[in-house]
Amino acid sequence: MLAKRVEELPTGDEWIFEPKWDGFRAIIFRDGDEIFIQSRDEKPLNRYFPELLDPLRSALPRRCVLDGEIVIVKEHGLDFDELQLRLHPAASRVRLLSQQSPASIVLFDILAEGDHDLREESFRTRRHLLEKLLSSAASPIHLTPATTDRALAADWFSRFEGAGLDGVMAKPVHGIYEPNKRTMLKVKHERDCDCVVAGFRWYKKDANAVGSLLLGLYDDAGALQHVGVCGSFSAETRRELTEFLEAFRENALSNHPWKNWAEHDTAPTEAGHRMPGGQSRWSQGKDLSWEPLRPELVVEVAYDHMQRSRFRHTAQFRRWRRDRSPRSCTYEQLEVVPPQELFEIFGKLR
Repeated sequence: MLAKRVEELPTGDEWIFEPKWDGFRAIIFRDGDEIFIQSRDEKPLNRYFPELLDPLRSALPRRCVLDGEIVIVKEHGLDFDELQLRLHPAASRVRLLSQQSPASIVLFDILAEGDHDLREESFRTRRHLLEKLLSSAASPIHLTPATTDRALAADWFSRFEGAGLDGVMAKPVHGIYEPNKRTMLKVKHERDCDCVVAGFRWYKKDANAVGSLLLGLYDDAGALQHVGVCGSFSAETRRELTEFLEAFRENALSNHPWKNWAEHDTAPTEAGHRMPGGQSRWSQGKDLSWEPLRPELVVEVAYDHMQRSRFRHTAQFRRWRRDRSPRSCTYEQLEVVPPQELFEIFGKLR
């Protein structure tokens, strides 16, 4: 079941609100001692999160299907980078990480219990049953908070953000469970940031059109760090960008702050900053080559969340900022919300 993005929380008394988690969406099947954790794209996740199997056996009914999100909780909040490290081919590495940074699972819906298919039941009914079944569940199994109070949901929207939550979900009280349909709503955080444009990638469907812009911010030491990409352009805009950026390609690499990254097979730096051409185990053979630009352009983008020093998702183009100096584009402009109140859900942070 999916969600449609909206700009603000809906009004009225026909909604149940929940925090929006930033982790791996998962469907959990239990049949006796057998547990099967399935990803959103229907891939098995058991081998990547072995520490969840016994707790799920202890907490769940003997036959059931539940919907939830796998997360990793650290002192600074939810850590998506740590979560991605779990997708490792070596079982020994996964076991080590499961001990060093154990995962939790937050459950927010139930699809079946015993012989009963609950997908045609209202969400209110499913939620009440889920609360009953998980009343004695203990960490790392958690029930997501839920409320019908829009004011409280709005408070969650700002209060839980520092802990890494994405926003707030709104689910119809009387809604049934409809796979692959966007009948739920989501309200996500969005902020503005002025970034240096230091390069671009060609569009994978058209080798003569710009696919995305590579964004940078200056750190306290004066180094330009790669913070993410800006994309989702129309076909017309991609062609316009190709012509517009041509003037900034001349001699771009000679004094480029990412010159070494362009000249070598790149990987994450010691400081944890990923270079714009760096392959990772999640790249899956994708062409991540990039074209340098003289770092003279400043663009205003919209972003929803910072994961440590990088944008968690692709940023959205807003406008060019010809009034801004590239050197003024630093991390200091970002609004930092400290983690608060995650302990209300997870108890003492690990």
